[in-house]
Amino acid sequence: MANTVLWNKHDYVVRMRSRVNRPTSWMETMNVKYRNVRTIVEGALTTENDTQTGTRGTAYTFEDFEIKQDTLTINLTNIIPVFIDEADLSQQSYYTGMEVASFQGKKISEKIESLVLASHASWTDFGVTDLANSGADDTSQITVSATNIDDIIRAVKRKIYENNGVEFSIENGFFFVWRPQDYELLEGFVQANGFSEADIALKNGIPVGMRYMGADHFLSNDNTANHVFCGVKKMATLGILSSTFGQVKFIEDPNMQSGLGIITRLDHGFDWHGTSAYYKEFFIDLNVA
Repeated sequence: MANTVLWNKHDYVVRMRSRVNRPTSWMETMNVKYRNVRTIVEGALTTENDTQTGTRGTAYTFEDFEIKQDTLTINLTNIIPVFIDEADLSQQSYYTGMEVASFQGKKISEKIESLVLASHASWTDFGVTDLANSGADDTSQITVSATNIDDIIRAVKRKIYENNGVEFSIENGFFFVWRPQDYELLEGFVQANGFSEADIALKNGIPVGMRYMGADHFLSNDNTANHVFCGVKKMATLGILSSTFGQVKFIEDPNMQSGLGIITRLDHGFDWHGTSAYYKEFFIDLNVA
């Protein structure tokens, strides 16, 4: 009698979810909300009250403030279907099945990362004149180098401070999602400067996801060409439909094909707070050559 190795579907789901839930830059930089609704209503204070000078015995005047509604709609879908032939189900090992699960989870996470980093049109521009503090919201490209990468970090922080982002940056922290070539320059700068930090960096290199100069630095291969995402963490919202995220459907013989169909999907939406110019100053589109 021939033995057949069957995949444990419960373990498959567990393995895939564990891969999806590994730390990535989008989990750290975005305000991620898992909901089972289509729309998430948020608001932003767009007109603030002024502080008045009072005179004893004189009436004060009430002032209006304005809160504008932002609506995040979870209406975007990405599907990752995998088909395994019936013969391969029997001939491949259990370990290979778990590797397929990890692959699906990895693809989901990578897709979210690329979607976030492709949204640069919703960010505030930062270019050559921003770096030199001679202009603002510039689209001219900066050539990142070993001699200016620290200047870029400081200048981004200064731009956010100038737009009253001090409290948000203290509460949430700064971040940069660098390209590989930029991360190499950052590593060289860390190794060449300081004392204990430089010694550690020379010995071990720098980790992907490190804190330096008051900011968290991440590495991604999914940055859109000539754009680097940086700013204050958790200021923009990513909505994910929790009922489908990390869920797997197993379909026997899909489309009259002998085998097993394994399908998972991602339903999502973004809120970059387009009604609030104030919030927009806290996610930066670093224009780079």
